[in-house]
Amino acid sequence: MSDETKAMTYIYMDLPCFFPSALSACPTRFLLTISISPTQSQQFNSDFYSSRRNPRSPIVILSTLITFRLQLRMSGKAELVFIPGPGVGHLLSAVEMAKLLVGRDEGLSVTVLVMKLTDSSDMNSIADSVSASSSTGRIRFIELPRAELQNGSPSLVSFLNAVEAYKSHVRDVVRGLADSGSGSASPRLAGFVVDMFCAPMIDVANEFSVPSYLFFTSSATFLGAMLHLQALQDDCQQDIGALVDSEATVDYPGLANPLNIKLYMPSELRKKDISSLFLGLAKRFRETKGIVVNTFEELEQRAVEAVFDDKLPLLYPVGPILTLKGGSDDKLGSGDIVKWLDDQPPESVLFLCFGSMGSFREDQVRQIAHALERSVHRFLWSLRRPPPGGKFDVPQSYDDPNEVLPEGFLERTAGQGKVIGWAPQVEVLAHPAVGGFVSHCGWNSTLESIWFGVPVAAWPMYAEQHFNAYALVEELGVAVEIRMDYRKGDEVTVTAEEIERGIRRLMETEREDKKEKVRLMSEKSRRALMEGGSSHSNLGRDLKCVD
Repeated sequence: MSDETKAMTYIYMDLPCFFPSALSACPTRFLLTISISPTQSQQFNSDFYSSRRNPRSPIVILSTLITFRLQLRMSGKAELVFIPGPGVGHLLSAVEMAKLLVGRDEGLSVTVLVMKLTDSSDMNSIADSVSASSSTGRIRFIELPRAELQNGSPSLVSFLNAVEAYKSHVRDVVRGLADSGSGSASPRLAGFVVDMFCAPMIDVANEFSVPSYLFFTSSATFLGAMLHLQALQDDCQQDIGALVDSEATVDYPGLANPLNIKLYMPSELRKKDISSLFLGLAKRFRETKGIVVNTFEELEQRAVEAVFDDKLPLLYPVGPILTLKGGSDDKLGSGDIVKWLDDQPPESVLFLCFGSMGSFREDQVRQIAHALERSVHRFLWSLRRPPPGGKFDVPQSYDDPNEVLPEGFLERTAGQGKVIGWAPQVEVLAHPAVGGFVSHCGWNSTLESIWFGVPVAAWPMYAEQHFNAYALVEELGVAVEIRMDYRKGDEVTVTAEEIERGIRRLMETEREDKKEKVRLMSEKSRRALMEGGSSHSNLGRDLKCVD
């Protein structure tokens, strides 16, 4: 007996009163209609909304069945338009999500629209490499005309203005897709999957009368925080900028402990225009048909349960979505790095890497170097030069790291560590020689560290990284802190003493505790993606939405 038949039998036998009183049909859909009394309808609505906190409850399964399985479209092919946010991390996550979807449904195809906001040859070559290596018969990439940030500034205002400017380009591309797909053998346009920073593209989806799904590339906990702050602003008339600039603690849904909002939320929210834009995005999240989150229930169970609410779209935790294979590693020298790691003892190397946009001023670089040398622990350090003048660009490798390192550092530590430029992060974290990770706590890096079971020393720098670091250190206990209130662009320098203290906690005094906790979570992350696992099941629910 099929799963669908089982579900229908279950409905007839056990849930006869939980059908809405009327369901409208359209000519291209098969529909089962059952009439019940107003009292029964009211009971259904009450039970349905309360049950949405549990994504696999009978009522949610029933709702999914009614909406997506009994209203079957006659065409078996569907196409989704993916609109990732500009930036390597957002593009990589979106591409991996697209691969998961088409891998589970042979009738589904995906068109990824690639936005580029910079002339950086490095950033663009990475995007081109991802597109070339991921294109298949059912995943294709269309590069949109380049848009420039105002004054080259990476502020949220200029970023969102650039996304707004892309609307006309997206509209033109999708119109062409819709026209070319009008034949009976062509896939129908089934909807948009928009990045968390591309919520304005919901307007374009509405113009084509197709649903939008949000792809949230950060944590469910941060999603809940955004929605909570947005509700405080719009429903309670709370001045969020003033709140973020205060010493107040806030009880966030999804967190066990009250949070110091000034310390852990993005500092940009202190500006009224920024906070209005940022929380305006969160308000638009509520307009989508569903929210797909790159997390897994076992990692953020409290947050996932908190976000399920009768005023929100259904949540689909389908992660961890990881890019486990690189496209240009050999060209960038990963072979030499892996060979060096091969010569090190198991779990002896401390890996320092701060994301695709991570870099430090010269005085901070020297403090890190002093801490590493004094700790005597083996290290692999990804060190890169900041873009000139604060420009929004990918940091470059130093031609000669000696220009920023303490005199004689490379010679004195030749047998202790290795300083590199770009790092093949996934390969490094997967290597058995790595025993700790000094990280900025970007969400992709966080998921990778958990997947490979490598404990973290948290050094967040910008955006929601402080929030992620708080969850790792205080909520999950899989990380130690180096400095939680560091902000990139501030004139604060983290001292060598602070850095060394964090390194020793990670690699010595708290080593066994953190290693065991992250090992257990690593096992849960892998089980979540297996058949029958939470994320595997949630992806199946997600696919039913586009049937």
